[in-house]
Amino acid sequence: MDTATLLATLASGGVIGLVLGLVGGGGSILAVPLLVYVVGIGSPHAAIGTAAVAVTVSALASLLGHARAGRVKWRCAGVFAVSGMIGAALGAELGKAFDGKRLLVLFGLLMIGVGLSMLRKRRATEAPDVRLTRSSAATLLPRLVPMGLAVGLAAGFFGIGGGFLIVPGLILATAMPLPFAIGTSLVVVSALGVTTATSYALSGLVDWSVAAMLIIGGVGGTLAGISLGNMLGARKGVLERGFAAVVVTVGSYIIATAV
Repeated sequence: MDTATLLATLASGGVIGLVLGLVGGGGSILAVPLLVYVVGIGSPHAAIGTAAVAVTVSALASLLGHARAGRVKWRCAGVFAVSGMIGAALGAELGKAFDGKRLLVLFGLLMIGVGLSMLRKRRATEAPDVRLTRSSAATLLPRLVPMGLAVGLAAGFFGIGGGFLIVPGLILATAMPLPFAIGTSLVVVSALGVTTATSYALSGLVDWSVAAMLIIGGVGGTLAGISLGNMLGARKGVLERGFAAVVVTVGSYIIATAV
């Protein structure tokens, strides 16, 4: 790895970690484009496998900070994660069998869809005290399980942690406030990332030297993202809209380049 590639990889890892720490997702959906267009990994499948490893470690680092702040609904996360891991295992096998160029086009379309969905205002009444218990299971489980399966399938297929799919999914299923959805989503991102990364690693589709540099950059970015998120506090809505615009722009670029 030459110096320019090393610096590009470290910077890409920093961006992934920064976004994960700041808004609980999105670093993963940028990871594949960064690896393909900035770092220069030629195979979309190798980029997906390598990104999955780096995103998993960055998500775990970010999860520690959110857990210390008490922003994780562990039982809801557990159900969503188990369902998601089943979906991710199936999605990863489908993704590896798919043509790389078409996979990038679908990835770009997913980015545009996710970005546009982030621009919609959330109108649901929040339930900050929501918990998965025996009494609430009949209501929450029929929402959490299918949502987890669907998000996991997409995460495995595209090699993403799925944070920006998980956060609105958790809010839709449980009505938990955004800060709790962000913290809780990182449990699921980590679980899905392990599933996807393991599948691709077993197929020899992980560049471990690039993954290591992404992780080093990602840990620093994660710490900066959590600190910046605490400073900005109430302005997360502005940050989300700005990031949504970036996601839509990058998705459009990927489609235009692939086509």
